[in-house]
Amino acid sequence: MQRPAHLGGPFALAFSVCLAFDAQSVDEFSKNRNTMSQAIAHLPPPTAALRLTRRQKAAIIVRFLMNEGAEVAIDRLTDDMQVDLAQMIGSMRYVDRETLSQVVMEFAEELESIGLSFPKGIGEALAALEGKISQHTADRLRREAGVLELGDPWDRVRALDLDQLTPMVTSQSTEVAAVILAKLDVTKAADLLSSLPGEEARRITYAISLTDAVTPDAVVRIGIALAAQLDNKTPRAFTDEPVDRVGAILNFSPAATRDSLLNSLTEDDEPFADQVRKAIFTYPDIPSRIETRDVPNILREVDQDDLIKAIAYGKDGDTGATSTFLLENMSSRMADQLREEVEELGKVSEKDGESAFNQVVAAIRTLQANGEITFIIPEEDDE
Repeated sequence: MQRPAHLGGPFALAFSVCLAFDAQSVDEFSKNRNTMSQAIAHLPPPTAALRLTRRQKAAIIVRFLMNEGAEVAIDRLTDDMQVDLAQMIGSMRYVDRETLSQVVMEFAEELESIGLSFPKGIGEALAALEGKISQHTADRLRREAGVLELGDPWDRVRALDLDQLTPMVTSQSTEVAAVILAKLDVTKAADLLSSLPGEEARRITYAISLTDAVTPDAVVRIGIALAAQLDNKTPRAFTDEPVDRVGAILNFSPAATRDSLLNSLTEDDEPFADQVRKAIFTYPDIPSRIETRDVPNILREVDQDDLIKAIAYGKDGDTGATSTFLLENMSSRMADQLREEVEELGKVSEKDGESAFNQVVAAIRTLQANGEITFIIPEEDDE
């Protein structure tokens, strides 16, 4: 293809009007290369050069692509550029086929000359690098640059659960709280209202009736401000709660160590110690937390030598109740065989017994994490 004469100056000027030097818009237009190539084949070859302004060229290209059924991301341009484009499209009546051929072919050449495009700004750069850099680094860059996550900020607000929405709403003015409720799904908004104190819920409900006067720009600004609050949270080094972390450690600690630490925790912080006790799942907890129908699944995941040692070591007290629970919920033939092997094994050392307990617990934890079994939820003590 011969390069046609430039029309009224470098075509890059018209290109900038269409694309606003936006890398993603370049990619959007690049998707339409096949559409342009097919359409150019039906256009007459250009003849004499014509003088057109960059806005006219932009209008011709956008109109041409829309007529060909291509997707053009006009909404990615700035408001001023969208206004200019719309006014120019409205003012032009028609262009002949030679003019169209000249403009389209020049645009196609400019498009083909692009070897590589880069994101615009740190926000789009972080979106392009998502999954390639650590979340900690991405959050740090986003905070330092003062940019938000890409996308509609209200989508992030609507995705919050009730425990996160309630403090957000109660920390805002009544007017902002009313806007938040108006942007939520009706079922979530109803649940949120019912979780608030009666007087506050009534004030917010009344304020919703005044939201007709709120402009779309104000709603966008409120959404951005709320998303900024979410982004400005102090990064956490640990994703698990302290109770869960301590519970997980004590799960696999020897019983004597576990009991000693829990007693010490009770002296230092009794409420925290109570929460840890609820988070712990050990061999003696099996009868109260495991459904009888799940026992065969568990036994298939435990090495038989570990199972024999666990039953042999856990003969008395709480551990004895667990061993009995396991034996009573397997086939009688298998239970009799295990009892014989337990008798043959004899006494099991504390180290081997605790290790066997941990293997049984680890198998149960794995099945529970995979959704293959569920724990029985312990009933709360009546206060």
